[in-house]
Amino acid sequence: MTRLLLRAEASGTIGAGHVSRMVAYAERAVARGWEVVFSGQVDNAEWLAARFGELAVPVVPSVPFDGFDAVVVDHYGLGELRQEVNAAGALLVSIEDDVFGRRAADLVVDCGFVPAPRPGDGSGVLLRGVAYAPMRDVVRDAREKRLGREAAEPAHVTVVLGGGTEWAGTVSALLHALRDTELTFVADVLVRGEPVVPSTLPGQEFRVQPPGPGLLDLLVETDVAVSAAGVTLLELCCLGVPTGVVKLVDNQETGYRGALELGLAAGLGSAAALDGDAVETLRTLLLDRETRRRFSETASSVVDGRGVDRVLDRIEKMGSVE
Repeated sequence: MTRLLLRAEASGTIGAGHVSRMVAYAERAVARGWEVVFSGQVDNAEWLAARFGELAVPVVPSVPFDGFDAVVVDHYGLGELRQEVNAAGALLVSIEDDVFGRRAADLVVDCGFVPAPRPGDGSGVLLRGVAYAPMRDVVRDAREKRLGREAAEPAHVTVVLGGGTEWAGTVSALLHALRDTELTFVADVLVRGEPVVPSTLPGQEFRVQPPGPGLLDLLVETDVAVSAAGVTLLELCCLGVPTGVVKLVDNQETGYRGALELGLAAGLGSAAALDGDAVETLRTLLLDRETRRRFSETASSVVDGRGVDRVLDRIEKMGSVE
């Protein structure tokens, strides 16, 4: 039996994206009959980490690399690990986002939309592009549920910028932009912290709540999403939800530009300075069903939900370090 160690962290500052990706790896590995252990903190991502318990995957603060066939590391703060992991008899699989989290590894995965050229560092196999994007089972299930869905009246909007607590100000700016479209909508706003919710115009409604396990149910019924250019954007693409995307932090620059270049989402600008045309972009998404259809079909065809299986297939072919 293959033994797999997953290493990642979550917190109010880091957000929940790394743990979300590791949940997807755990699900597909357990489905293959592999033995899986998760190592790391899951603060601010408890609702995601609950899935480890359902899968009977132990969650431990730390664990030695010995006894595992492969170690998957999805962590920006850890340095070079290949020598240590290989010495324990395991393959190192490193998840990176452009330069963030980059380290030498036996197998490197970068599921960015348009990965930039990568300097050589002695790494083995490179798997790059959204074909390797990890999608949790609930995302894959939600993708099927959205097939044939009719648009709602008024439009249902979901605003979700990840699990971090520091983005309440950006959420406030986005809510003001939505209000200023002067169109009718019902918006579910998933955010930690306390954004300033603007007064609404007739036919507009904001419903603010913290992110939680009901996100995918909301997205199944969403006409337009507003999201950061991180893990959630990949999930929205897989579901085929037309999305206005915001660049929250520097490490999302490549993903933001790539999503726009591939025609997968509409750009709203950066958190520090939302695009001056953000209101008009949101108005177009709310009004124009043909624009929404185009984004939906393009995004769902590019992100098909089978990324983890492609990575696990390669791990099986590589075997373990002798």
